[in-house]
Order: sequence, then C-alpha cells, then structure tokens
Amino acid sequence: MKHIPWDSYQIFLAVARSGSLSAAAERIGLSSATIGRRMLELERQMECGLFLRSQAGYSLTGGGQALLDHLVGMEAAGREVEIWNAGLCGAVRVRICAGSWCARFLARNLGVLVQPGDRHGIDLGIGEERASLAHRSADIGIRAFEPEESNLAAVRLPEVAYAVYAALDMPEDGADRWIAVSEEAAVSCYLRYPHEKWPNNLIATVSRAEGLRNSILSGAGVGVLPCFVGDADPDLRRVGGEIEELRHKSWLVMNNEDRHRPEIRAVVDRMTALFRRHAALFEGRGALGGVALSNVLGVAT
Repeated sequence: MKHIPWDSYQIFLAVARSGSLSAAAERIGLSSATIGRRMLELERQMECGLFLRSQAGYSLTGGGQALLDHLVGMEAAGREVEIWNAGLCGAVRVRICAGSWCARFLARNLGVLVQPGDRHGIDLGIGEERASLAHRSADIGIRAFEPEESNLAAVRLPEVAYAVYAALDMPEDGADRWIAVSEEAAVSCYLRYPHEKWPNNLIATVSRAEGLRNSILSGAGVGVLPCFVGDADPDLRRVGGEIEELRHKSWLVMNNEDRHRPEIRAVVDRMTALFRRHAALFEGRGALGGVALSNVLGVAT
C-alpha cells in the first residue's frame, strides 16, 4: 500500500489550479524547484502521468483530471468536518472573491455581512481574475456574466454603469489627457477602453485598478471608473454621460452544492440585499433613499 503524504496532494492542487510552478509557488510558499520535484515524485508513486508540461505551463492529463476530481471531493468532505467542528469550537470562514472596487465596497460594509452572534467570519479576497468557485478556491464570487459551469449557482445583482471622471478642480482642457491601467493589467472592458479609444492621449498608466482614483484626483487627466465609485466620491465629477457600451450585468456566484449551507446562505442573502439596496448607485442613477453618496462607500468629505 502506498503512503502518499497529504501535503503532496495539496501541492498537486496548487499546481493544477494555478497552471504553472511559479504561480503555485506564490500560492503555497515553496520554491518552484521543490514543487517540480514533489510532482515528479507524486507521479512516480502513483505510476501515472499527471501533467502535460510545456512552455505555456502545466496542464492536466486524463489521470491528473481524475485525481483533481477526487481531491475536490475530499476537500468538500474536509470542509464539512470544518463546519461541524466550527459548531463546536468556533466560527467558520466564508471566502469571498471580488474585484478591486466591489471588494472595497464590501469591506466598507463589512458590518452588514458579519454581525454579532454570527457563527461565521469573512475572508475577503481581491482578484481581478475570475474566481474558480467550481474547485472551491472561494465560496462566493462576483462576476460580470452569468456562469456557464453546471455546478455553479448565481443570483442576479444590479447592472454596473461606467463614466469618465475628473478631479473637481481639473481645468477643462485636461479632458483630452487620459490615465489608464497598464495594458497587461487591463483585464476588463472598462480598463481596456482608454487603450482602444484614446491610445495616443494616454499620459500615464498605473499597475492596478485602485490606482486610477488617486491618479485622477491629481488633476493630471481623466479616467474611466465604475459609477458606484466615481459618483460616491465628492472630489470627482463626471465628464460627459454614461459610457453605455461598458454597462454590464452582474452576478453573485456560488458552488451549487454549498449554497444551502447556513453561513453561505446568510452571506449570500446579505450581499444580495446590500447590492440591491444600492442599485441606483451601481446603475449610475445617483443617491439612494436619501443617503448621501459620500457615506455609501465611507468617502471622507
């Protein structure tokens, strides 16, 4: 009987989900060389090739996919034990993955998601890439499109509108000077918009989406932001109307097998109510129910 240590399977999961040794190394804190050796040893022990190795990275063989499917099931079973144990001795964590701006919105409304007396806590992760809920790298994610995966469930959220913003004191002649996220980091339509429409007018780029607001506030130029960010900021003003071609639907997504767990259901219901309560802000329609926009995201006035 082969005694394969569990941490070998954990390393395999990191490589399978990351697609490369370097990305797996960042995820689990081991060197790429160590991970590579451990995967060769795992393949030797299992007498089965698990990966197709190429310059593009590591992809799974049929045997590797079968192992991944088994380990995902084992993770789910372990998660059930964690939930059971949490009922005895502490809070279970609900893992939420969201893009920069939605994560900022959720962080500033954290008291809505976790309340006194709850038996769950929140782990809020920020990631511009799509969360892989199918393999349970997160419990809840926010996407700009309805999921196609059969094992995911989704709840419709308000649409998201976008506009061009400038600092309040920016001179009018600055409206043709653009600030954007760098091309390699422009993973969303609104981030690519300045590169596609005004490539010759870019005066500066930043490496992350959240850097846009501070750069625009400098008064050096204009940039595209979600309306729920720009309209809530008293130091910004719109330049023109909504960019209608950038408007998109939004979905709250979770694993279909986990969505009835009490802590997941509670957080999903609270997140859904929070976003719908602020629908006018997300859809670019202004203040909500008499609440000052500067208070919605906690922006200082």
